[in-house]
Amino acid sequence: MKLWVTFAATLALAATGCATSEPSEFERFQAEADKVPDTPGTGAYPALIEVDPLLDGYVVYRPQDLSPFAGGKLGVFVWGNGACAADGTSSRQHLAEIASHGYLVIAPGGWKSGPNARDPRDPPRPAGSPFTTPTTAGDLAHALDWAIAENGRSGSRYLGLIDPAAIALGGFSCGGIQALRLADDPRVDTLVIQNSGIFNDQPPGGATGEMAMSKDQLKAIHTPVLYLLGGESDIAYANGMDDYARIDHVPAMMVNLPVGHGGTYHEPNGGKAAAIVADWLEWRLCGKAESRAALACPDGRWCRDSQVTIERKNGG
Repeated sequence: MKLWVTFAATLALAATGCATSEPSEFERFQAEADKVPDTPGTGAYPALIEVDPLLDGYVVYRPQDLSPFAGGKLGVFVWGNGACAADGTSSRQHLAEIASHGYLVIAPGGWKSGPNARDPRDPPRPAGSPFTTPTTAGDLAHALDWAIAENGRSGSRYLGLIDPAAIALGGFSCGGIQALRLADDPRVDTLVIQNSGIFNDQPPGGATGEMAMSKDQLKAIHTPVLYLLGGESDIAYANGMDDYARIDHVPAMMVNLPVGHGGTYHEPNGGKAAAIVADWLEWRLCGKAESRAALACPDGRWCRDSQVTIERKNGG
């Protein structure tokens, strides 16, 4: 099965909700997910979620107390949302958890999810409408530009706090494709591609917009890369596994959790996937031996977890 089926199914569910007085299955899922409180994460630096007045159209996740990062110790993680949606809080549990480990996390879109949502959610698309993506890879690039500029701007709360050698791009599903579009950016130090992969075969009518990408783009990756998929029931599994098989020039790791395409984004603190990503970032960006050990096989804690399957190559 291909990634586009998930998008089509989501649109169909949303359209059903428009056509009847009863909420669709997708809308019921969103309503339940919205009830889960925002989290400060489990890392050493309790996180907050905010909208920065100097970065319109984005949601920011960061440690509440920035003082421990004086001298340039704050990493950056720019995120592409699932479905390339303009909802910067659609993966809020996941992103706040990562921020709590000492990262400035930026996602495009409004604050549309959770009990503290400030912006209205986009209306469901009508049945049969083409899948369009309201955010682009350019939005991720702008977030990265902004963070780097704030690191040097007089009066910025981030002045001198950001480590320019600790920058990651990542994303979920369509958002993972957006991250791959920026794989050749020399400022990026690692990639995290979740429940995603470039199409092996094109969907009916061909891929369009953000999803239209050749496998040749994988050659642009110049950093260590983590793929985190949801096992064989993940609709992106075949695409992501094929991406991984083609990557032969940089350190790469493939992690599978048997949870399907929806991942663990809405579990408390982002579930196991967020914890694995945090270990990857702490190892690859900060050189922390304990995080590297957690991902090592056969003795690391993730390799010993019966739900987790890890493959690695080229030193990944």
